[in-house]
Amino acid sequence: MQLNRVLPGLAGLFFYMNYKLENVKKINVTRPLLLDCKQTVSNFPLAYETYGKLNKNKNNAILVFHALTGDQFVSGTNPITKKDGWWVTAVGPGKAIDTNKYFVICANVIGGCMGSWGPKEINKKTNEPYGLNFPVITIRDMVKAQESLLDHLGIEKLLCATGGSMGGMQLLQFCSTFPNRTFSAIPIACSTSHSAQNIALNELARQAIMADPSWDNGEYLKKNIQPKNGLAVARMVGHISYLSEKGMQEKFGRKLQEKADYEFSFNADFQVESYLRHQGYTFVERFDANSILYITRAMDYFDLSKQFKGGLVEAFKKQNTKFLVISFSSDWLYTTKENKDIVIALNSAGANVSFAEIKTDKGHDSFLVNEPEFLKTIKGFIDSMQIKFENEKRI
Repeated sequence: MQLNRVLPGLAGLFFYMNYKLENVKKINVTRPLLLDCKQTVSNFPLAYETYGKLNKNKNNAILVFHALTGDQFVSGTNPITKKDGWWVTAVGPGKAIDTNKYFVICANVIGGCMGSWGPKEINKKTNEPYGLNFPVITIRDMVKAQESLLDHLGIEKLLCATGGSMGGMQLLQFCSTFPNRTFSAIPIACSTSHSAQNIALNELARQAIMADPSWDNGEYLKKNIQPKNGLAVARMVGHISYLSEKGMQEKFGRKLQEKADYEFSFNADFQVESYLRHQGYTFVERFDANSILYITRAMDYFDLSKQFKGGLVEAFKKQNTKFLVISFSSDWLYTTKENKDIVIALNSAGANVSFAEIKTDKGHDSFLVNEPEFLKTIKGFIDSMQIKFENEKRI
């Protein structure tokens, strides 16, 4: 069975890589950055976006870390894809993270593909895309690069930092590495290291990409092509893990896709098949295959306890940050137990921490959809932190 039959129309896609990124906000990170792979880099681009206005006291800034397939376009309309920003349910005027009150910042991670330094960028030494010559990066590398953005914006201390999934991993690393740069933090649906199951899922996604003949050992950009089929399958694998069994059953069940009976072919008979193919199809339009390889590897390498001889307690020992850890009851990718382990470590380190489990059947992606209890929880926490932060500044 050929995937170009399974995913009709992919061959004619006008890929995101052809979009013009000249107008994307960027800074040039001039400060030398020692990567965990022992390579030192400097003078590289970091793309970012901001929402709202920074007040004169510079005490209303919120840094958002994006997840695996996210980017800097948190709210409003993504100027590249022309679709809603990935966290439009939570961020915007009058929303839980109210951009009428707060100055929201989000950077595209290094290794990404929306303007930051990554495998699709041009290597100045060869005048060709990096491809697999791009260094292997880690979550800590991503966070160190983003700290330069705060310096560029003149923000000494954030009101809050937050992120879900891989964004939550970045947040935990950020708080551990820079314990005095945010007043409060909301890690959402994440963990301090990947389970064997999550590493396995990421490896499945990587192998799907690398098995596509168009991948060409990572050299496809030189031919202005994309390993479409492999990348689409990788997205399908990931998307299944973002949903819950109950949620999928209630949404799709065994419903057929616009037909009365089985077609007795390998076309999409079931609605869930059509849904996954659509997710794969649209993802190929906006993301780079090599970026998936690099970012998933960074997630797999992440192990906060391994960075400190005293483990997680030592990682959080210097915290003055006030934490709210959030999990979702139906999330099997980053379970409530894993999130409670973060709470236990923070408590053991003497940190100020609270915890909320949101009851929902929407799975891991609950933080991205309109989940009223979740949105109410983060709004209440951030608004209360604003009052405390302002009072602290007055003292």
